[in-house]
Amino acid sequence: MKKKVVFIADSLDNAYRFQQVLSRIDVEISAGSTAQIKRLLALDAPCDLVIFEARGNALSMIEQVSSMARDHNAALLTIVDEADAERLQLPYDSPADFVVHGASASECSVRVKRLLQSEDASSSEVIGIDSMNINLATYQVTVAGEPVDFTYLEYALLSFLVKHPGRTFSRDELLQHVWGFDYYGGSRTVDVHVRRIRSKLGPELAQHLETVRGVGYLWNM
Repeated sequence: MKKKVVFIADSLDNAYRFQQVLSRIDVEISAGSTAQIKRLLALDAPCDLVIFEARGNALSMIEQVSSMARDHNAALLTIVDEADAERLQLPYDSPADFVVHGASASECSVRVKRLLQSEDASSSEVIGIDSMNINLATYQVTVAGEPVDFTYLEYALLSFLVKHPGRTFSRDELLQHVWGFDYYGGSRTVDVHVRRIRSKLGPELAQHLETVRGVGYLWNM
């Protein structure tokens, strides 16, 4: 049975890019503008993935669209401007991801396929450390059973280090692996994200995230 994708965007460039992506995947597509959200996400129109262009005035609608996607038990892929990516808050209780406006068709395709497959994720995609669980399929982190509200980049940095325990990474290596090759900001942004992660994890779990003076960071089991 084909999976169903709802695509919501107001710009033609993203409509064209994702039309290319989705045409190569065996899915059913419903598409429209933000003015048609209620019709596209009506409860009598089930879907498996919502792709939402959250740019300009639509940026304020992320919470509404996220809630409607949850009502469908659907994953959410958000398209944002690069300037908004840093403060983007992804839902913690359902599969979600984002792409920056202008991302290549190949990157968009990888993220779409991952989200469409996430509902079939097995327990092997959950990493448990002390009181913390990291769900690699749904991008969710819980501590003592309670969800932790990480931004995407905070989550990405934490999960990358946890998946490579005992190995020290320099700040430049972390920028390359987590932020990507096209990031031109200073390496000290890693320090800022590490501080935020430690604060949100709490003192006991934060001890695992160690600073290696003069080098970078490691996750010590």
